[in-house]
Amino acid sequence: MPSTPEERRQELIAVYREMCDSHACPLIGTRTKLVFGAGNANADLMFVGEAPGAEEDRQGLPFVGRAGQLLNQMLGEIGLERGDVFIGNVLKCRPPGNRDPLPEEIEVCKPYLFRQIQLIEPKVICTLGNFSTKLLTGSPMGITKVHGRPQKREVGGTPVTLFPLFHPAAALRTQSVAQLLREDFAKLPALLAEHAPPPDEEEVLDAREAEQLGLFH
Repeated sequence: MPSTPEERRQELIAVYREMCDSHACPLIGTRTKLVFGAGNANADLMFVGEAPGAEEDRQGLPFVGRAGQLLNQMLGEIGLERGDVFIGNVLKCRPPGNRDPLPEEIEVCKPYLFRQIQLIEPKVICTLGNFSTKLLTGSPMGITKVHGRPQKREVGGTPVTLFPLFHPAAALRTQSVAQLLREDFAKLPALLAEHAPPPDEEEVLDAREAEQLGLFH
C-alpha cells in the first residue's frame, strides 16, 4: 500500500479516473457530476455520508450544501477543519430527487468506497446516517440505537474504529437531533487521541533537556 501522503493522493486520483472511465453506475444518466470525495489523503478521520445532494451534484464535491456547512461548523467546534479530514459518501452519484440509495446502487459503489478506506487508512470513520452506518458496520441496527458508540471493525481488510453519527441533514430538520450530533462530535477528540502514536522517546528526552536548560522560558 502507498506509504506517503503523495503516494496515497496519486492512488486516489487513479481510482477517481477509473470511476470516470468505467464506473458502471445506474445513475450515470441522471447525475451532473461524479462526487468522488475530497480532503486529506492521509487523514486519521474520515466521514462517510449517504449520497450527493443537488449542490454536491452541481459542484462535484461532497457536503457543500447546508448539511456540509453544519458539518464544517461542528468540525470547527472541536478544533478541526475540512482540510484535516476526508469526506465521502456511499454513493458517488446523486439519486434522482434525493431519494434513498437502492441496494444495487450501493453494491456498485461499495468497492470504490472500500478502496478509498484502504488507501487513506483512517483511524476513525464517522458514518453519517443509516445507510453508511449499516453498510460499514454490517449490522441492520439503525443510527438511533448506535450513534455515539465506537465500534471496532474491519472494513475492506482495514481495521478501523467506526463512530456512527446522525446525518447533518437530519440535524437541520430536528433540533433535538442537532443537539445529539453536537454531543457526539464532542467525543471525537478523545477518540482520535486514543489512536495517536506515542511520542518518540528521543523527542521526549530532548524536550526535557530543553526545559532543564530553560529553553522554554
